Amino acid sequence: SKGIPLWSVLSYIFSNVFRDRSMYMQQKSGKCTAGFSKNTYYRFMQNQHINWLHFTILLVERIVNGHLKDLTSDQRADCFVFDDSLYSTTGYKKTELAAKVFDHVSMTYKKGFRMMTMGWTDGSSFVPIASSLLSSKNDQNVIGTTKKIDKRTIAAKRR
Repeated sequence: SKGIPLWSVLSYIFSNVFRDRSMYMQQKSGKCTAGFSKNTYYRFMQNQHINWLHFTILLVERIVNGHLKDLTSDQRADCFVFDDSLYSTTGYKKTELAAKVFDHVSMTYKKGFRMMTMGWTDGSSFVPIASSLLSSKNDQNVIGTTKKIDKRTIAAKRR
């Protein structure tokens, strides 16, 4: 709404991964190179109407088909990898939808989430495509708080 180009916000977000500090710490130290305020950044990141999952899938598709496919031979087999790992957390009583989940490694229940990750590999490189934190379907295992969300948002559709 202020006339800031979307590309400048997105390029800052992706390049911020390679910096050693968050936007808050960059502004505090005086080394912030963004051409917009922190409110613009945080409002953009917390917008419930942006389908980040769809965006990352399209981004990875362009990266793999446009750049990585040419670097590997046709004889190499491509495949998708799905990983269902435990993501344990502390402070779970105030974390939304935290649950008791079964850890198949230690054969016990732990407090946290299941982290489902999907990636593409050609045998030598791995590109993560999407990930999501999963709670328990059983309401008795849900420990954390649950809040009402707008049914029209993407977050409601995913939940």
